[in-house]
Amino acid sequence: MTTDHRTMSKVILEFDGLEEQQEARTALDGWKWQHVVWEMDQYLRAEMKYSSLSDAEYSAMEKSREKLRELVSDNNLSLDT
Repeated sequence: MTTDHRTMSKVILEFDGLEEQQEARTALDGWKWQHVVWEMDQYLRAEMKYSSLSDAEYSAMEKSREKLRELVSDNNLSLDT
């Protein structure tokens, strides 16, 4: 007989007063920011794949998507869910 010894991590964020209200909102909305960036990446991908773009438009979207992914990577983030 085996026993499952999984433990759950707990993270506690403390913010004092109204002056830190924006910092609290930013901390709590992190998952929303990830979703927005992921949606933009998917939008650029779909436009490149399915739209009739000129070479210049395609190149601009490709560069934008590469830069978006570079910024994500440089900040040790991931678009994988």
